[in-house]
This record gives sequence, C-alpha cells and structure tokens, in this order.
Amino acid sequence: MTAVPGPVRRPAVAGQFYPADGGELARTVERCFLDPRGPGQLPARRRAGSRAVRAIVAPHAGYVYSGAIAAHAYAAVAADGPPSTVLVLGVNHTGRGAPAALSAEDWETPLGRVPVDRDLVRALDHPPIARDEVAHAREHSIEVQLPFLQYVLPAPRVVALGVSMGPIGFLADVAAVVTRALQGRDVLVVASTDFSHYVPAGEAERKDARALREVERRRPEALYDVVLRDDISMCGIAPTTVMLLATQDEPLRARILRWGHSGEAEPMEQVVGYASAVLERTDVAAAPPAPADGSSPGEVR
Repeated sequence: MTAVPGPVRRPAVAGQFYPADGGELARTVERCFLDPRGPGQLPARRRAGSRAVRAIVAPHAGYVYSGAIAAHAYAAVAADGPPSTVLVLGVNHTGRGAPAALSAEDWETPLGRVPVDRDLVRALDHPPIARDEVAHAREHSIEVQLPFLQYVLPAPRVVALGVSMGPIGFLADVAAVVTRALQGRDVLVVASTDFSHYVPAGEAERKDARALREVERRRPEALYDVVLRDDISMCGIAPTTVMLLATQDEPLRARILRWGHSGEAEPMEQVVGYASAVLERTDVAAAPPAPADGSSPGEVR
C-alpha cells in the first residue's frame, strides 16, 4: 500500500520573502548563486561522496537582500556528499508556542513537499524540546532555508526546531538533547540567523565581526556573552548557540564564508547584517567545488 502523506506545514511567506511561483523561485535561487555578492556560479549537486560539512550558518531575510549571502553556505552543501537528514534550527520571531518547538509535519514550498524525518523527530522529542506546530505557523526563519535545500540536495528530509532566546542554561539543555539525537545519524545542521539589525553599515560590520569571531572559534558561551554584552541584535543567537554547543566535542573547523548587509542590495542608511559560515569535519577532506557542468572537478580557484 502507498503511504498516505501526513499533515503538511504550508508556506507562510511565499510571495513575500521569495516568489510564490515554483519556476520563478528556482530562477531566483539560481540568481542568488550568480549574484556578484554570491559564489558567482551555479553549484553542481553531488549525488554521493564523503560528508565533510557538519553544519552551516545562513541568513533568513528576503532573498533580494540575503539570498546571495546564503548561497555561499549552500554552495558548500552542494559540493559535499548529501546528508540523510537536515536539522534546521530557527528563530521564534513571533513569540508563539513552546520555547523549543519541534515540528513533526512535512513542509511545503513552491518547489514541492519536503518530508520530515520522523525517526529524528522522536529522538528530539524530549524536554525542554516539545512538539508544537503553533510556533512554526507564521515563522519564516526555517521556511526560507528550504528552497535552497531543495535546490542543492537531491531529496532532502528535514526536521524543523525553533529555539527562543533564553538563559544559556536553557540553550545548553536544548543542545544536550540535540547532541544525543544526532549520535549515529548523518545529519546536516543549519543555524538560521541574521546579524545586526537596523544600524549603519559600519556599525554592523564592527559588531558582527565580534560575533563571527566567536563562531569561527567555536565558542558558544563566548558568542552568547558578546552578543548580550555588546548589544548585537543577532536574532538567531539561540539557534546558533545551540548548534555550536551540540557539536562542540566533534572534530570540526569553522570558516566564515561571506559577510554582507542589506545596503549592498539597495541604498539604505540602516542595514541588516548577514553571514554564511560552514563547520567542516577535520577528519574528512572537504570536497572541492564541482563545476556547474557536472564534470569532474578540476583546479579549484
């Protein structure tokens, strides 16, 4: 018998943050890769191979503003072997629902339906994490990552976990559940965050550099502290901290791929900062970017 699809989380911000038409959305994602602020070429999607990329940091604003920056992280994912599952750690901008809200539903975008990994959902369903679809109903921070995942991966499965800002002890408790759930599983972790909000570009660059330094050093407590101490309006401090805590004992190297801001897309006095970063296993060689024509990779520029 054919399995009957379960409940699905419908797009909430299609037509706002990205196009609502599937064809136009695919072309928009491609433009993000080709943009001068992006990687500059379309990624060739690998269908097999060793897995070096453990986690990425990617922004979640409208594609016209942050899509080219996000494309750097997703180019690294495309060049890697495809993971079995993607865990997307998002923000709770709305304040609705549980502080650590797990979705057990498939998600849908204009590019199609993305199935949920129900085994990983069960592994994550432990306090302080709770199943809660209300928290995800109008939230965009996870949704905007999915079209990129659909573009670069052959058949992605996802689990969506929204994490609200809270004390470092709460985030450590969430991360402990995530760490246990990831054991023995081939999971790519995506931390969805923008950085400084509505400040002059120079201030955004200075402040965001302090936060990104701690991401690069893989120091979650130091990241949390500097964001609070220096009043850095990084909306995804909670999911990023959880990602760093959950992977801190793994042999990984963090690299900042690109920082930018909304004022690069159109003139504005007050900008929002964005960054892409990748955490790669040091015991597995990262795959060189494959050329867009799908042939064997040659010299890496």
